[in-house]
Amino acid sequence: MKTRTTVLYDVPGPRARRRNLIYTAVFLLALAAVVWWVVQSLADKDQLAWEKWAPFFTDSRVWTTYVLPALQNTVIGAALAMVIALPLGALFGIARLSDHTWVRGAAGTVVEFFRAIPVLILMLFANAAYAEFTDVSPENRPLYAVVTGLVLYNSSVLAEVVRAGILALPAGQTDAAKAIGMRKGQTMAHVLLPQSVTAMLPALVSQLVVIVKDTALGGAMLGFSELLASVRPMSANYGANTIASFTVVAVIFVILNFLLTTFASWLEARLRRGKKTTGAVVGADTVEELAVPGEHPPGGDTDRT
Repeated sequence: MKTRTTVLYDVPGPRARRRNLIYTAVFLLALAAVVWWVVQSLADKDQLAWEKWAPFFTDSRVWTTYVLPALQNTVIGAALAMVIALPLGALFGIARLSDHTWVRGAAGTVVEFFRAIPVLILMLFANAAYAEFTDVSPENRPLYAVVTGLVLYNSSVLAEVVRAGILALPAGQTDAAKAIGMRKGQTMAHVLLPQSVTAMLPALVSQLVVIVKDTALGGAMLGFSELLASVRPMSANYGANTIASFTVVAVIFVILNFLLTTFASWLEARLRRGKKTTGAVVGADTVEELAVPGEHPPGGDTDRT
């Protein structure tokens, strides 16, 4: 009996299918055993008892005193880092494509330097710098340090995302822009960047999710009152409900990141729909506006139809 094949893989025969079923059954049994052991261990330590979880459903003070203020700090820190890192990353990414060696070299040095340093170290250095050289109050210093570390690291990563997205476009896009008389800055702003945004969007969103999660590093090392840092005081004031507190915080992080990715998916779909009607044609009036002042696009009189 011949075994059917495809371009990518060989279709498993009867013996291989039996072996795969056995492997699957063994894995599921092992997974069930691990889950049972974890649940049983938590139950033995009373971490699954209702009184550990009840405050999140019956006591509003746990939300108004711990969770919501910490969530606000997380959102503020992440939002500030995103707002600063996105344009800064785009600027460095474009600079790395510059025709000028000194611009390209300087941008590449900055990007490679900060991308190679762990974000936690950047936060610690920023905190020490703010304490030594500025008048930032000790209460605000953790927020400043967290945002600074996130911006330095993530703008470097985003710069590589932007550069890769632009380089992924067909070379004919740049050639066509040159053919109608666009300068390089005009080509970048009106041709390359708008088309590369949708290609870059998944990677950009992934990095924004990383920013949201990395705010927790500030809580662990700098005393920043973010979401994860709220677990310790909650657990201390509500009967050592550590598992319940961690679970609630984890669910909130999941919701935050889900909202972020949902918005990005909506934006990507909207951008793709818009390209179907407006992104494929450059009219003669637009060409005249974008052309170098005093020059005309190749091909003679632009008034011809």
